[in-house]
Amino acid sequence: MLPLRDTIPAKNFPIVNSVLIGANLVVYLIQMQLGSEIDRFIYVYGLVPARYSLPQISAYFTSGQQLLSLLSFMFLHGGFWHLLGNMWTLYIFGDNVEDRLGPMRYLLFYLLCGLASGLSHLLLNLQSNVPTIGASGAIAGVMGAYFILYPRSRILTLIPILFIPWFIEIPAFFFLGLWLVLQFINATLSGGGAGGIAWWAHIGGFVFGIVFLKIFQALPSTGVTAKLGPVTEKKKTHRLQVIHPAAGAESPDLRGSIRITSHEARSGSHKLINIPWGFQKRLFKVAVPAGIQEGQTLRLKGMGRLLPDGRRGDLFLTVAID
Repeated sequence: MLPLRDTIPAKNFPIVNSVLIGANLVVYLIQMQLGSEIDRFIYVYGLVPARYSLPQISAYFTSGQQLLSLLSFMFLHGGFWHLLGNMWTLYIFGDNVEDRLGPMRYLLFYLLCGLASGLSHLLLNLQSNVPTIGASGAIAGVMGAYFILYPRSRILTLIPILFIPWFIEIPAFFFLGLWLVLQFINATLSGGGAGGIAWWAHIGGFVFGIVFLKIFQALPSTGVTAKLGPVTEKKKTHRLQVIHPAAGAESPDLRGSIRITSHEARSGSHKLINIPWGFQKRLFKVAVPAGIQEGQTLRLKGMGRLLPDGRRGDLFLTVAID
């Protein structure tokens, strides 16, 4: 089961979220060049609770190193799949949270969530000499904020059945709520950490993400979002769209809507649409002609409901311009 994206389109290009993903990729490339020095590098820049609780260990580190590792640990990863999983999750949820908070507040929010998740792990594992690394805690904070901001959103998920792609939409409150419950279960059964996974850092990040969101929503905007709006406004909607068509009791035709931006309306676009209809999951390519207007209808001949005599109705898509 692979989450592909959420169904809430961001209005602006996520500058900070993209920079964070890029920074994690760059740091990982640096890690790959270290060879035999990687363990020492992770111990210095990762979060090691014993460095803060045991004087015989903390004496080997400067105050600057101790403070830096409280932030640097969230940019380190233990392997490619660890990095990919974290960055893909940040890609799915981070753009919408940045859209709501604005770039500057989102950056501060992300770093605070990472710091809070690290402190949660540190306080519950004071004697541990095992480095904790990864952006999971900060991303958990982003997920916590998304849980509050967009509970009615849906997560488009791919379930491959043999060679057939099966797309389903899972409610965000269920997807994220289940994730949090699993973190609690794993934290309880493992005593807080097993297999190198800091479960309490995930939980702490999620909870503090909700707390910080409430605080940031109460603070005034810096005005940066309004200034960057014309520059960061998205030019395209998602290429893959899930459409839930409606049909009359006797009509073989299906009717739905397709969302595009004003830029796509002017220049034209191509979309992939997935039509869930009963147990069928059909994927179509749709060409949106240049110059189309709000409310106009695209007709896809023969892509409607199948009649008993073998004929098919048509699919009519009403254009909605964001």
